Amino acid sequence: MIVEQQHWIATPQGRLYAKTWNLAVCADSPPILMFHDSLGCVALWREFPRLLSINLGRGVIAYDRLGFGRSDPCEEAMSPDFIAAEAENVLPFLFEQLSISNFLACGHSVGGGMAVEAAARFPDRCDAVVTIAAQAFVEEKTLQGIRSAQEAFRSAENVARLGKYHGSKAQWVLKSWIDTWLSPQFASWSLEPALVRLCCPVAAIHGENDEYGSTAQPMRIAGEYGTVRILPGIGHKPHRECPELLVRTVTEVIREMA
Repeated sequence: MIVEQQHWIATPQGRLYAKTWNLAVCADSPPILMFHDSLGCVALWREFPRLLSINLGRGVIAYDRLGFGRSDPCEEAMSPDFIAAEAENVLPFLFEQLSISNFLACGHSVGGGMAVEAAARFPDRCDAVVTIAAQAFVEEKTLQGIRSAQEAFRSAENVARLGKYHGSKAQWVLKSWIDTWLSPQFASWSLEPALVRLCCPVAAIHGENDEYGSTAQPMRIAGEYGTVRILPGIGHKPHRECPELLVRTVTEVIREMA
């Protein structure tokens, strides 16, 4: 039977909501620590963490970043270094309060960048990295996808759907994503400084039809020695479009890297 638990993580900036699947039951294997995307939260992973825990026989940890989902609001605008800052400023509190020593990092979209940064920041703790639809640099396809989404979110109905998961924080979530990525100050952002410091195996999974990034993105993340898996006919959200296929793919690459 799958064991699900909810947690509140205290940080100086506010409380973070976290959820674990089979964390205590699978204590012998390092858990998978999951990082959500720019509009995401624990709830929007849907069934993926539970299925992954069952398939791999490992604990899974997912949390809402500050300002997202059920975590406390964030009053500040995102800084251009917010991807790297997540590992530096937040993970020590998760490690301490959830008793995490070693872990596997797995992230979707911008969360994939955070997974890479986590591995680079904590090389003695991170055993492997798996990115899903992640970006390694800013390319025009990414920006065009965000501009298209910006137009779609002019609809009150679409914003209301976002509000189901983020409540009154929905406008902040949306503005943070669009304003940060379209900012000229963010144009030169790259994962390269973190990628060159990676000491663990890395796998990059990407949808063939991803509207927010070309296949150059996973190729850059995997580099010369990592693994790239392209999912045919899949877009930017494989955990929603093809959860069973994604679970099988993540399971395969983790077992290959073990």
